[in-house]
Amino acid sequence: MDFWQDLPSMALLAGFGLAALVVLLSGLRLTAIADRLADRTGLGEAIVGGVLLGAATSLSGTIVSITAALDGRASLAFSNSVGGIAAQTVFLAVADMFYRRTNLEHAAADLGNVFQGLILIVLLGLPFAALTTPEVTVWAVHPVSFAIPLVYVLGLVANRQIQQAPMWTPVQTDATRTDEAEEEEESGASTTRLFATFAALMLVMGSAGWVIAKTASALIDRMALSESLIGALGTAVVTSLPELVTTVAAVRRGALQLAVGGIIGGNTFDMLFLTAADISYRDGSLYHAVTMPDYFWIVTALLMTGVLLGGLILRQRRGPGRIGAESVLLLLLYGGAVAVQVLA
Repeated sequence: MDFWQDLPSMALLAGFGLAALVVLLSGLRLTAIADRLADRTGLGEAIVGGVLLGAATSLSGTIVSITAALDGRASLAFSNSVGGIAAQTVFLAVADMFYRRTNLEHAAADLGNVFQGLILIVLLGLPFAALTTPEVTVWAVHPVSFAIPLVYVLGLVANRQIQQAPMWTPVQTDATRTDEAEEEEESGASTTRLFATFAALMLVMGSAGWVIAKTASALIDRMALSESLIGALGTAVVTSLPELVTTVAAVRRGALQLAVGGIIGGNTFDMLFLTAADISYRDGSLYHAVTMPDYFWIVTALLMTGVLLGGLILRQRRGPGRIGAESVLLLLLYGGAVAVQVLA
């Protein structure tokens, strides 16, 4: 018998909630460490936020998708990935409410974040390429799953080149917050210790992600719930909580490029969930095994990413209610998507 299926419903809910709390508390420490590593390594907030912080806070979600795919739950694995992208993007609108000086996207303008957003749009289009082509697999893996990490890595390489020799820079205004290294106390932890602590927190979050996947799967079976609904609005949101916490914390400490880069970078990293899930799903192409409600969240993520990029380029100084107009649109898009999913 399955251990998780034998547990009482209250124990499953308690386990789900406890794992979510572990993910949240572990994520609380990641922003400060990532900000210090950005200064120590000289890579900058946008790169560290987009790669290191984005990957770390996405680890629990990766484990959820892999675990679900190994259990044959294609829809849960798929919707957990793309639903998290939509949820994390709307977190920037929430963070915008905490930055009172001006519009967050105006102050955090950075070419690296804009380019990373363009890579994300390309990555979001690849599952549609799989859906609209024959169901061909190599070792039960669709070719698109090999293309996703390739595009991701090429994007990182190009982004690093852009940071080193930019051909475009945002206009500096009195509201622009530049990424500058902060002075550290001599008694601060060594770089090696910072990396070790970061790795330990990632391991804890990954373990919590496994518990979330197992408890969610058992609850889906017991309560006859929709895998797409639970994946996009349950596991995806819960495993994305570190992004919400770290984004707001980064904004409050003035690390604006880290905040925006962490969300966009986390979203691009989340696309790797699909490759991992397709490899773990042994019944053929993951992209052909899921349903249209799952692809609905890719459409939502595409629209929200387009709005976010528009905000980073337009750089509105102030919007309605003292938040950017793009933040209002992000809230409306996500709220509308949730309503459609719940009422469908």
